[in-house]
Amino acid sequence: MIERVTQEHLESIITGKQFHRLTETLTVCVLTLRNGFTVTGESACVSPALYNQEIGEQIAFKNAFSKLWQLEGYALKNKLAGY
Repeated sequence: MIERVTQEHLESIITGKQFHRLTETLTVCVLTLRNGFTVTGESACVSPALYNQEIGEQIAFKNAFSKLWQLEGYALKNKLAGY
């Protein structure tokens, strides 16, 4: 049976999610994984007048979550290769 990385697996390894507004236009999402590792994603808008917290958090989360595909794909490849 070939193992694969799935969205459900990625969702299952997230144990914490925090959002931080670092400037008037920048939002950062910090995902904590079950092994304690953290992954970040960012979003920014052009002007403080255009800032929308909900949209900023959604984009920052999406960007952080997308990094998990690579990280878990790498880990699975190592496992399948016997490392």
